[in-house]
Parts: sequence; C-alpha cells; structure tokens
Amino acid sequence: MSKIKTIGILTSGGDAPGMNAAIRAVTRAGIYNGFKIKGIYRGYEGLIHDEVKEFTTEDVSGIITRGGTILKSARSKDFMTPEGRQKAYETCKKEEIDALIVIGGNGSLTGARDFAMEYDFPCIGLPGTIDNDVYGTDATIGYDTTMNTIMECVDRIRDTANSHERIFFVEVMGRDAGFLAQNCAIACGAEAAIVPEEVTDVDQLAAFMGRGIRKSKKSCIVIVSESPKCGALYYADRVKKEFPEFDVRVSILGHLQRGGSPSARDRVLASWMGVAAVEAVMQGQRNVMIGIRNSDAVLVPFSECIRTDKRFDKRLLTVLDELSI
Repeated sequence: MSKIKTIGILTSGGDAPGMNAAIRAVTRAGIYNGFKIKGIYRGYEGLIHDEVKEFTTEDVSGIITRGGTILKSARSKDFMTPEGRQKAYETCKKEEIDALIVIGGNGSLTGARDFAMEYDFPCIGLPGTIDNDVYGTDATIGYDTTMNTIMECVDRIRDTANSHERIFFVEVMGRDAGFLAQNCAIACGAEAAIVPEEVTDVDQLAAFMGRGIRKSKKSCIVIVSESPKCGALYYADRVKKEFPEFDVRVSILGHLQRGGSPSARDRVLASWMGVAAVEAVMQGQRNVMIGIRNSDAVLVPFSECIRTDKRFDKRLLTVLDELSI
C-alpha cells in the first residue's frame, strides 16, 4: 500500500451507461484518500500509446448524468500480445502509475488478469457491461439503464403491434447471455423470450406457438437475444413459412440500447463500486473484481469471475409463460 501513489483508470470494451459515474467515483474517492488519479483514454489501446491525463475533481464534474464514457473505449488486439502488454507496462512506469482500475466486461477483466499476472501489477476490476453476464455480481454497471431503454422501446412497438394485429420479434443485445431478453420480456408484458440458454433444449418457437397463441391472440411481442444464426430475423422467417396467416415484423434495437443517461440505480451502483475499488487498493488487494451480492460489496478473484458462467435462472421463463396467456 505504501508504494501506491497513483491509480490509473480506464474503460474497455463496449460502453455502458454508468461508466462515467464509476470514473467520477474512482477519481474523487482516490483524491479524497490522497492518491493521484490518471485517466487513460481509449482503454488498453490508450495505455499502450500513452494517452494519459492526470484527473482533478473538476475533470469529472457533471459527468454522472452522461451516458457512454468520457475516457472513450476501444478493443485492443495489440494488448492481447506480450509485446503490447510490455508497451502498456512501460507506459505505467513512465506515468508513475502504481495500480489500475479497469471498467469493462469479461474481455476487459481477462486483459486485466493477464497484465496483473505478467507484471505482478495491482489491478482492480469493475463489471461494466449492459449484458449482466459477469459472474460474481448481482448486477453490472449499465444493465438497469439498458433494461429501461428496451422497455420504453417495446412499449411503443406494442402500440403498433396491437393496431395492426402483428407478431413483432424484437432483438436485444446479450450475445451468449439471455438476461436482458428474459427480464425485459417480463417487464414489457411480452408473450415470449427466446434466449441462448434454451436453444439446445427445445425448439423455442414451436413451444411458443404451441401454447395456443394462434387461438388467443392476434398480436404479440417476442423478445429475442441477438445471435448471428438464430436472431430475430431467423425466427420471423420461420413464422412466415410455417404460419403464413400471421403478419410478422422485426425490430432490431441495436446500439440505441447502449446510450442514454444512466438510471438512478446504475448511478448508485457505479458510485458504490468505484469507492469500493479505491478501498480495495488501500487494503492491498489485487487481481480482484468488485461485485455486489445481496446488497454487500464483495471481492471476486479475476480467475473466478472470468472462468465461471453466471447462473441463468430459468424459473423466470416459467413466470413469463404463466403471465403471457
């Protein structure tokens, strides 16, 4: 602890609402506790190329309301190589950065783990991703805001679906995790959610149509997790072929899900995690992620949060089925 005087902070991977609140929290908590804080622009790429600036409290004034990240973000192929990490370490030495706080998802935390192990460098992670797929925390920074954004969009789509008696397949982000699709479907009163966790278990479209939807409803909403093979377009095409009597439309929400001012919940979550990250540095912790479990801040080893899949509670799909009749 006595050797750490300067903390570097960066955001990496996909942006998420609330990242700025976390940057603000780390900066102000760090300065409050006697550290210098240096912002690193464009994630690991900026660390490699020495895009670093010392932050004051004024630099983070007013950013808690803003979406995205003032530090920018980038995916760095160079950082995946030993040569790239060597350059990043040289930047840390040049800028006198003694510890890193990394805000991002699984890929960003993997990079932090590799860097920490390779150079015995103190790294603390904050889970910043709209997908909520990071193990070890009940919620990730950006997840709540994104759910609210999706809910507002689907509420509007519902008006059109009802007016024209259509089936709408609405595609949301999530990659290999169905947390957004499942929970947004419940929040929006959708008739079904198609999630990657169920793809190998059952023909989800057949199960959905077989529940009697053709008899009881002329319009409905189906929330689909994005997928290059089995996304919303795939299921819409199937309905057109197998149930040609239905009028089908697709809405892919895309990157609008990432933007917007963070919700109160995300602002509080990011602020709490940011302060906890500085406290972890003060305690001499390293190679851990800050998580929130059962309303408590916890430290999760990188090896655990990266290698372990977050549990997907399929019971909520049963809740959705029962409420969609």
